[in-house]
Amino acid sequence: MARVVVDVMLKPEILDPQGQAVLAALPRLGVSGIVGVRQGKRFELEVDGETDAEVLARIDRLAASLLANPVIEDYVVRVESTPG
Repeated sequence: MARVVVDVMLKPEILDPQGQAVLAALPRLGVSGIVGVRQGKRFELEVDGETDAEVLARIDRLAASLLANPVIEDYVVRVESTPG
């Protein structure tokens, strides 16, 4: 079994109000030195069997049609090693 991770982030030109809210809260929490925050989503898919090119292509299509909105979001599909 393998884990495939899809990381979804707003495109750089899209305003990120949640990231801005976190950035504004940092000084109140005593955190300094952070000049930017972007919020995103992480999806972990457990795949039965090998993660060959065909499986990754299916997951890429899934990401583009369900997990991300390609108009305003970028996404990256990657295989993550599972412990054990």
